[in-house]
Amino acid sequence: MSNDTDTDDDPNEGVRDPIDDATADEVEAPGESGDGVPDDPDTGDDPTVPEGSDGSIDDLGSEVEIQADVNEDAEDDLLGGLEIQSTEDIEVPDRLVDQVIGQDHARDVVKKAAKQRRHVMMIGSPGTGKSMLAKAMSQLLPKEELQDVLVYHNPDDGNEPKVRTVPAGKGDQIVEAHKEEARKRNQMRSFLMWIIIAIVIGYSLLIVQQPLLGILAAGVIYLAFRYGSRGNDAMIPNLLVNHADQKTAPFEDATGAHAGALLGDVRHDPFQSGGMETPSHDRVEPGAIHKANKGVLFVDEINTLDIRSQQKLMTAIQEGKFSITGQSERSSGAMVQTEPVPCDFIMIAAGNLDAMENMHPALRSRIKGYGYEVYMDDTIDDTPEMRRKYARFIAQEVEKDGRLPHFSADAVQELILEAQRRAGRKEHLTLKLRDLGGLVRVAGDIARAEDKEFTEREDVLEAKRRSRSIEQQLADNYIDRRKDYELTVASGDVVGRVNGLAVMGEDSGIVLPVMAEVTPSQGPGEVIATGQLKEMAQEAVQNVSAIIKKFSDEDITERDVHIQFVQAGEGGVDGDSASITVATAVISALENVPVEQNLAMTGSLSVRGDVLPVGGVTHKIEAAAKSGLDTVIIPAANEQDVMIEEEYEEMIEIIPVSHISEVLEVALAGEPEKDSLVDRLKNITGKALEQREVGRSGGSPSPQ
Repeated sequence: MSNDTDTDDDPNEGVRDPIDDATADEVEAPGESGDGVPDDPDTGDDPTVPEGSDGSIDDLGSEVEIQADVNEDAEDDLLGGLEIQSTEDIEVPDRLVDQVIGQDHARDVVKKAAKQRRHVMMIGSPGTGKSMLAKAMSQLLPKEELQDVLVYHNPDDGNEPKVRTVPAGKGDQIVEAHKEEARKRNQMRSFLMWIIIAIVIGYSLLIVQQPLLGILAAGVIYLAFRYGSRGNDAMIPNLLVNHADQKTAPFEDATGAHAGALLGDVRHDPFQSGGMETPSHDRVEPGAIHKANKGVLFVDEINTLDIRSQQKLMTAIQEGKFSITGQSERSSGAMVQTEPVPCDFIMIAAGNLDAMENMHPALRSRIKGYGYEVYMDDTIDDTPEMRRKYARFIAQEVEKDGRLPHFSADAVQELILEAQRRAGRKEHLTLKLRDLGGLVRVAGDIARAEDKEFTEREDVLEAKRRSRSIEQQLADNYIDRRKDYELTVASGDVVGRVNGLAVMGEDSGIVLPVMAEVTPSQGPGEVIATGQLKEMAQEAVQNVSAIIKKFSDEDITERDVHIQFVQAGEGGVDGDSASITVATAVISALENVPVEQNLAMTGSLSVRGDVLPVGGVTHKIEAAAKSGLDTVIIPAANEQDVMIEEEYEEMIEIIPVSHISEVLEVALAGEPEKDSLVDRLKNITGKALEQREVGRSGGSPSPQ
């Protein structure tokens, strides 16, 4: 695509640009890839390409061996066989791309996109490496001849400045040449002015003998020369985009940018007349799309851009050039619009799952039609290789911070255990590395405050206590308050009351009691649930009512079933993980059989009575232990996901179940009544139970 914006009318006639054949018709061509690596965007270091690598795009996402001793016979330990005393023994890769951990699919997509110059949309949870991959992509794009962009005054129309592109580094030379020429002209004009003033004053003093008239004439001449010299300043071009020191493709992070910062703007000029105004081309400011020319434009939380900005961004992607104009209707710059400015960039849009809802459909179509969409993984398989990479990740965080003491082997093991816990799945490690990096820094700060040589395991444990999320702190306060007011019942048995379990945020559990009462109905019987239930929770209650109708011998069409989620809070209840809690409470109320209060439960429930897996079981179990409960009932499919802290292991008993009959057998008190209920339920759902036993080898569904 040609960026020819020059015309036959040179706005700077008489001033020769100090470049050879650098006309506006020059269009850069791709060069050979990678002979240098830019400064690291986080540390400012100037890394070099590792030995044995040519730094080409084919190395993107390459498997980088851990530079430390590995004992293959001990790969099953938490360090994956690494034989280290501390993270100081681990060599950190120089290139950013080699520091990416996990996200194999995303790295493959980015590799293809970088090689073919395609756009990419990355969707996933925060902290999973979207911005890091974008930076890595900018470093490994095929090397191109970068351009400087100059804006010139247009003598024919001052509101339409001319745009010219030249090879990178030439822009500075052109501007300096124009400044030097203007300086020489001003010197000549000043010299001429003072000669004329001297002649006028001499004539008025010696010949006319009117000194006052001479002074007035000299003043007029001075103002005339000074006013006329302003035209010389208008001849100096504005260096809009300067890539003189850029060795590889630029990377521009436009996350949260307003329209002017993203698309370019024209500064307001308070002096718009009388010869005091600033030339329009001097007020032009580049946007992120123009600075990212021949590089990468990264926009996180893409859905937060307003619709008009998204539409203009779509135009820039399609055309590869975009004119700069004032973004405010009340600004004097609104009348100014430059010739099209090059913006041939690769777009990397990122966001959470909700980003796709508010994203302009045409912009998404443009990215998808000319690129890729990729979902970022939250977890990765827990293998010896990945454990070694996690150890290297800790070393990377220490090196990047530059002030933290290195971590001992025991501290690294504790962090890998925490990565397993945060994954929420057995034999997986979390890929939310930003949160884990925060834990590394807190632990390092604790060790540094005590002037330790290395960060030890106890520092990591203390960091876990100090770096609790807001949700965890609220949940702990909630548990303490309930103890103070004796709202948590942890002993005895009560009819129609069950201790349920819920999750606040992503990493904190709470005990949420559920109560049920059956009353005569004034009309057709119905199920009434309170506690600000959201859509999924309401549907879960309806599913439970199907089981109750099938289970109960009594005619409940003339009864109302009241279900209360006690102190659910302003956020209400979402999800179906309280299904077995609701079912147990209602069955207890219908049959007047009490429920043991020293236990809590969590689990989803199918209309056939099967207990299905749910999320957050580890945090829910720990919340039950903190509340003083003795037993927790969880879905059998979640048994493999339990990763509770050692301090809670002796405090609570975990009972996995697969069917509602098993829940009742554990939860209900009173042996004769309980046995009768369980036997009746087994007779009613016997076929379903048999089918479940036969099909159990096929595996359980994953929690949603």
